[in-house]
Amino acid sequence: MFGLGWMEIGALIVIALLVFGPDKLPQVASQAGETLRNLRRMANNAREDLRAGLPPELSNFDPADLNPRNFVRKHLLDDVEKDWNGKPRELEPATATHLTDPQPVDELGYGEIPPYDSEAT
Repeated sequence: MFGLGWMEIGALIVIALLVFGPDKLPQVASQAGETLRNLRRMANNAREDLRAGLPPELSNFDPADLNPRNFVRKHLLDDVEKDWNGKPRELEPATATHLTDPQPVDELGYGEIPPYDSEAT
């Protein structure tokens, strides 16, 4: 939760008990929870108002796309991830003609120099 371990959460509870006391701590926790719910509701309402005010051609707009990390992932790396995680291409099955009539292979003899392409390097 929020990158906190059990030791950090325990320390926060002890500090809260010392600051607010055991009598006021449930009331403070209730107010904090209510404030968090109100902030979440306000953020959701703002997001829905933004979507309602956009023209139809921007109906798939997501405010999270404004984050540079999400923008780069969506627009630059999305195709790479689809290619990487997609279904592998199926290999064509071997037929009898492939097995009986192999393609000739040019082999170099001992001491022969392989062909060199100066434009390839």
